Amino acid sequence: MAVMSALLNRPFVKMNGIGNDIVVLDLRADSAPVTAADAQAIARKEAVPFDQLMVLYPPRVGGTDAFVRIYNNDGSEAGACGNGMRCVVSRDVKRTGKHDFVYETRAGLIPAHFENENTITVDMGKPRFDWRDIPLAEEFRDTRMIELQIGPIDAPVLHSPSVVSMGNPHAIFWVDDPYAYDLEKFGPLLENHPIFPERANISLASVKDREHIVMRTWERGAGLTKACGSAACAVAVSAARTKRTGRKVHLALPGGNLFIEWRDSDDHVLMTGPAEFEFEGVLDEKILNTAPAA
Repeated sequence: MAVMSALLNRPFVKMNGIGNDIVVLDLRADSAPVTAADAQAIARKEAVPFDQLMVLYPPRVGGTDAFVRIYNNDGSEAGACGNGMRCVVSRDVKRTGKHDFVYETRAGLIPAHFENENTITVDMGKPRFDWRDIPLAEEFRDTRMIELQIGPIDAPVLHSPSVVSMGNPHAIFWVDDPYAYDLEKFGPLLENHPIFPERANISLASVKDREHIVMRTWERGAGLTKACGSAACAVAVSAARTKRTGRKVHLALPGGNLFIEWRDSDDHVLMTGPAEFEFEGVLDEKILNTAPAA
C-alpha cells in the first residue's frame, strides 16, 4: 500500500539547465523531510521526470540563502549540481529581486551571480585531485590519467581517464568523437566500477581547440543526460590540467553550451550558462504515488 508523503500539496517548479531536467522544491517556509522514495516517485515518467531534484531548506550558515539538498532520480543524493543551482538562482531572483546569492550544499558553500536568464554564474569551488578525495578505491599518485579501461586489453574501447572531484566523483575519457560510443551501454559499467567506491559520473570529451570541447555524460544516479554542470567543470579542469586547453573554455553538451573558467587567483571553477522555466505545479497523490488521506 502507498504511504502518505509529507510533501503532499507542496508547490514545485519544473525547469532545465541546457536540457538538464531540474525540479526545484522550496521548503524554506515549511520544512518537510524528503525521502529517496519521494524522489523516485516524483521522477517517474508519468509524474515529473527529472535528472536532479533541488530541495531548498532554511539556511544553516549565517549569510547564506538556503541549505540545498540535491537528489538524483534514483533517490540517491549528489554533492553538487551546477545546472540545478542556476535554476535555483533564477527562481530566487524572482522571489527576492537580488542578483547575488550564497547557498550551502554537501559540497560546501556555492556563491552565484545572476546577470540575466542566459548568463548565470555559479562558483563551483575548488577541484580535488587527490585519490582519497575523489574518492578512488586504490592509490593513484597522478590522477590526470589512471589505469582503467573497457574492452580487450590489447584494444580497449575506452581507457586512461582523467579523474577529479567537483563535489561529485568524475572520470573523463578523451576521445575523438563522444557521439561515436554507446555511452548508454558503457556508462553503467563505468559508473559502478569497483575503482569508484561512491560511483562516478562518466564523461566522454573531445578537444576541438584550445578553447572548445565537445562532451557527453553518463550521470551518476541519473543516467544519460543532456547536460551535467559539475561534469562540464570536471572536463574543463582536466583539459587544462593535462595541457589540452587553457583555463577558459566553451563546452558543447547535447543540451546546449556552457562557459567554464578555472580561475587562476584562487583555483575556483566558475560555470556560466542559462536556466529555463518550464512550468509550476503541486505535488499531488498522483505525482507522489501515494494513497489519499483517510
